Amino acid sequence: TTRIPAVLLQPLGHLSGVVSTFAAWGEQCRPSAGACLRRPFHSIYTPLPMGRTNHRPDLNGLLVVDKPLRTTSAGICSLVRKRTRGAKVGHAGTLAPLATGVLLICLGKAATLVERLMTGAKRYTARVDLAHTSVTDDLESTPIPADVESPPERGAIERVLAERFTGEIDQIPPAHSAVHVDGMRAYELARQGVEVDIPVKRVVVHGASVLRYDYPDLELDLRTGRGFYVRSLARDLGLALRVGGMLSGLRRTEVGPFTERDARTPDDLGDEIGAEHLVPIDEVIARLDGFSDAR
Repeated sequence: TTRIPAVLLQPLGHLSGVVSTFAAWGEQCRPSAGACLRRPFHSIYTPLPMGRTNHRPDLNGLLVVDKPLRTTSAGICSLVRKRTRGAKVGHAGTLAPLATGVLLICLGKAATLVERLMTGAKRYTARVDLAHTSVTDDLESTPIPADVESPPERGAIERVLAERFTGEIDQIPPAHSAVHVDGMRAYELARQGVEVDIPVKRVVVHGASVLRYDYPDLELDLRTGRGFYVRSLARDLGLALRVGGMLSGLRRTEVGPFTERDARTPDDLGDEIGAEHLVPIDEVIARLDGFSDAR
C-alpha cells in the first residue's frame, strides 16, 4: 500500500480540529427554532466570547461613575478599560443611554461582587409626562399626544402610587427592552414589528413619592428592587390615572449603599484611572454588609 507522507497529513489534521471546534461551537450556540426563522446567520451563531487579558492586576476595587446622558454602560466600561490601560472591567447593572447617574464598575477581583451589587436596591429620580405616550415608553421614540379629559390632582396621583405601585407588584417590561423572548431580545422583535407577549414579572417598590407636579410634568422619587423598569411604571401610572404616561427623564441616584455623592463623571476621572479612584474591596463589602434595602 502507498503511504501518505506525514507532511501531507498536517493540513488534514488541522482541518479536523477546525471541524471539531465548529461542532462544539454549534452545540453551545444552538438557537431556538423561532429565533432561526427571524435572525440572520451572523446574529445567531455569534462566536463565544474570548477572555480579555487583565493588563492591570494591581487594580482591584469599585469605581462609582456618574454616567452622562446618551452614553451606554458598555461605552463607559470601554472608556475605563482604556484609561486604566487594560484593566479587567465590568459593570454591575446597566443604565439606559437616556438615563444619567450612578453606574458601578467593578475592576479586577471586585468582579466577584457583581451579583451582590446588582441585587441591592436602586433609587431614581424619574420625570413622567402625563400628556403623552410613546412606543418605547420614553423619548427613544416620538411622543404621541394622549386624549386627556381632566388632569389628575396631586392627591389622586399619591393615592394611586401608594395603593398600586408600592410593595410587591406585577409588572410587564416594555416591549422595547432587553428581556429574552423566544431566544431573542424583546427590542429586536419589536423593531421588526413583531408583537411580543412579554410575561409578567414580580418586582418590588420600596417607596414611591411625588417630588414635584405641574401637569403634565410629574417628578417622582422611587426606591426599587432588582429588575424594575421605571418606563413600565410611567406607562402603567398613566393607564391607572386615565391619562398619558411616558418617561421623559431618569437619573439613578443610588445603587445599594453607593450614591451620586460617591460618583465621578468621566471628565472628573481624567485621562488616567488608578487605585486612588477606586473603593477598595474590603470597604465595598463592609458597606454592603451595613446596608438595608428597606431603610
